Amino acid sequence: MKSSDFAVHDRPRLNHITHFPSVEFADYERRLGGMQETLQFVQQAYLGTAQRAVIVLEGWDTAGKGGIVRRMGWALDPRSFKVHAIAAPSGREKSEHYLQRFWERLPHHGQITVFDRSWYGRVLVERVEGFATKAEWQRGYREIESFERMLLDDGIKLVKIFMHITPEEQLRRFRSRLNDPLKRWKLSYEDFRNRDRWDEYAEAIEDMMEKTSSKHTHWHLVPANDKPFGRLAALRIIADLLSDGVELKPRPLDPAVAAAAEKLLGIKTGNGR
Repeated sequence: MKSSDFAVHDRPRLNHITHFPSVEFADYERRLGGMQETLQFVQQAYLGTAQRAVIVLEGWDTAGKGGIVRRMGWALDPRSFKVHAIAAPSGREKSEHYLQRFWERLPHHGQITVFDRSWYGRVLVERVEGFATKAEWQRGYREIESFERMLLDDGIKLVKIFMHITPEEQLRRFRSRLNDPLKRWKLSYEDFRNRDRWDEYAEAIEDMMEKTSSKHTHWHLVPANDKPFGRLAALRIIADLLSDGVELKPRPLDPAVAAAAEKLLGIKTGNGR
């Protein structure tokens, strides 16, 4: 499994995707641990540097975005790992340019930031549900392209992932959540209402990936009917792209720290070399 296996180069046809790989649970747990360790190395490599990363997670309702975020959170130090779950804009945010609330949430140096839903709402939900005019969401492609180009030019690594499931799998997950008292809170009236506009959303998703994928900012389309496979694929993409061009070997111990440890603890550390 390589991140390039999921990169979008042309207009995808969601209803043509019929192959949804799966993975055995034991294999999943083994591979998950390895990817989480890689992400830990990535995070420590970013700390104290100007490196920053933005991860955009989009997908159908119940497609598994939250599960990916949780498994990243289990591995990473929250002091430099930030998650923004994006909901409908507040009253104040509605009076501002729609990108402003995302500018305010961009990572500082050394940070990795996940957007669970993102600025792509302009060309997805706002388009389909009529919250943006046709002129506004059509202009959004150009605005988003310019926004992301500024992020890249400023040295931010950008990862864009869409988690795809079939309508039948979504219904199965709706039933599962409805029957689980600990997961019912995830369901909303809009989740069920949006089912009636599946084809409109599919067209908007295909347009989004076609118009906003480039050699610099590919979308990655993950077939995620099998939750373990979807998580592994997403984490593989994230680990590959965030580690590209980054030295993951842990840095040597600071000589001052090594000297202090040797004096206080009697431990010879090689003086940080």
